[in-house]
Amino acid sequence: MACKKEEAPAPEGTQTRPAALSDIKTDKGVDLEKKVVYIGALNDESGPGAAIGKPFAAGKRLLARQVNAGDSGLLPPGWRVELVERDHAYNPQNAVQAYSDLHEQVLFLGTSFGTPNTLPLRDKLTADNVVAFPASQSSEMARHQYTPPIGASYKLEAMRALDWAVEHAGGADKVKAAIVAQGDDYGKDGLEGWTEAAKHHGVTVVSQQSVAPGQKDFAAVVTALQQSGANYVLLTVLPGASGPILGTAAQLKYQPTWIGQTPAWVDRFFDPKVIPAPVFANFYWATGLTFWGDDVPGMKDFIALHAKYPDTPKDFYTLASYVQGRVQLEALKAAIEAKDVTRAGYLKALRNIQRTTAGGLTAEPVDLSRFPYATALEVRVLKPVLDQGSWSVVAGYAPPKALGTPAAKAADDSK
Repeated sequence: MACKKEEAPAPEGTQTRPAALSDIKTDKGVDLEKKVVYIGALNDESGPGAAIGKPFAAGKRLLARQVNAGDSGLLPPGWRVELVERDHAYNPQNAVQAYSDLHEQVLFLGTSFGTPNTLPLRDKLTADNVVAFPASQSSEMARHQYTPPIGASYKLEAMRALDWAVEHAGGADKVKAAIVAQGDDYGKDGLEGWTEAAKHHGVTVVSQQSVAPGQKDFAAVVTALQQSGANYVLLTVLPGASGPILGTAAQLKYQPTWIGQTPAWVDRFFDPKVIPAPVFANFYWATGLTFWGDDVPGMKDFIALHAKYPDTPKDFYTLASYVQGRVQLEALKAAIEAKDVTRAGYLKALRNIQRTTAGGLTAEPVDLSRFPYATALEVRVLKPVLDQGSWSVVAGYAPPKALGTPAAKAADDSK
């Protein structure tokens, strides 16, 4: 729960138009007298996604601390936020129960962690008029008005990953593609993108392996990949699977090129005490999101903010959650200024966002005015620089070639 602070004066240069509080409409999750907005968070801090879930939860807490300290300019003067949090442990039934516990208390959900845990909530979100921001880039999220994603989908990541594999190998005929996919909608999204891009390029997918969240033994999976002769393998899994898969492959002396999707990585992998650095020698990462220390205008300010709260994890997912939260607060500020902080008023303000970079922290502007949501199309491929705890760009931002967009076609024609 975010701490309460004394009201602070408006930042110098900020224009404010004080309005009688009685003029502001509210329904759920707003204490108008105290100027507090309650924001829900359905986290995974104890389940198979906790390696991501813990820093992701920390990102929203960091943002709440920034707002409640005053002078952030992220909300009108005097307004604060408090988080109402639950841990569903990456269990869909727990997620439904947690939502039932808190949905009457909050204006919106700042975090709904994981694709399989968000999908069962969609009918309830519609009925309650509650926006739930998913910690998920599943294509399914973009098809529902109340689950707006921030960033390119897992399907687009997978498609762009295969584009790069063809380039890296020196031609489609040199690629034997395979995928290890989590057996849920996250995995389905990656599998669809990988196979569609393979068809576009004329690449054969020689192996498809399915894993379960929390699975421990991957010997059979890696052996099947090795026997198939796959030389480019997409990892549509969580970090709890990607680390052991690469470790098992190293033991079996199987060395394909691995391409992880966004959730396959966690920054703890930079620490050789967690997994020896040589295990990641052939690992690449396909993501549309910015990383810690990335060359974007808002990164310097973000790192300075983090330095004020050193107990906050220094992790990619802390940043990703914070970026998502900045977009949420942009809509909240607009709703307050429009004097309609109802759930309907919040959704309206959100859907009016056409170009935001979350304080200079996104690579391309986010547009939430279109539906189905298409907040980003471009993905890049990175390689970890393990001794520096950072990344090198091996393929810049681009839309997948199989999309057939003018930009994708131009990239395809240039090869």
